[in-house]
Amino acid sequence: MNIEKNKEITLYLTDKKNMPLIVFNTYEGDGKSIYEKTIEISSLEFNFLVVGNLNWDDDMTPWYCPPLSESDTPCTGGADKYLSILINDIIPNAKMKLNGNPNFIGISGYSLAGLFAIYSIYNTDIFDRVASMSGSLWFPDFIKYCMSNKMKKVPNKIYFSLGDKEASVKNKMLKTVQANTESLFKYYKNLGIDVTYELNQGNHFKDADIRSAKGIKKILEEK
Repeated sequence: MNIEKNKEITLYLTDKKNMPLIVFNTYEGDGKSIYEKTIEISSLEFNFLVVGNLNWDDDMTPWYCPPLSESDTPCTGGADKYLSILINDIIPNAKMKLNGNPNFIGISGYSLAGLFAIYSIYNTDIFDRVASMSGSLWFPDFIKYCMSNKMKKVPNKIYFSLGDKEASVKNKMLKTVQANTESLFKYYKNLGIDVTYELNQGNHFKDADIRSAKGIKKILEEK
């Protein structure tokens, strides 16, 4: 682990040449359990770049969103600034440590990082595949943004997952997450993208590492 641009960077490497690079933005930890679970369920070779120590409600959000409750903090919309650091500093430095060149680069994330993963493909052409696990697609005006803007590069794989109880909450904004996820899934499918949507048992916080590993496995797989 090292510190770069005040972010904690952990890079899990494979010795095999020209293997994929998967980026994972994390709320906490170094992603080790997710990496190990992905290896366990897939046996696929890949390089795993985990970025932590994020200013979660800023780095992962595309624009301002007021607090969801009295005890919550607002989202302040710093995704563009963080994305610039990610693609201009963090990823190039990580690629220098790989064995060869990655045959593709994927971006993945859980919760707000899942939102950021989808947002990123509208603002950079560096990513070939995307996995959004329990992505915060309740975020105000986000679905409208996705459907009214062009991606910088259309990914050849997109993966969505959600817990089947995530929409069973009192908050009116959070309640939209399943309908929004399914709407975006259908929209991308109609565009001809290879897109998967999986509904898991439980609420937003259940089996986050396993759900993350399943999504990464999916975008690592070839057709």
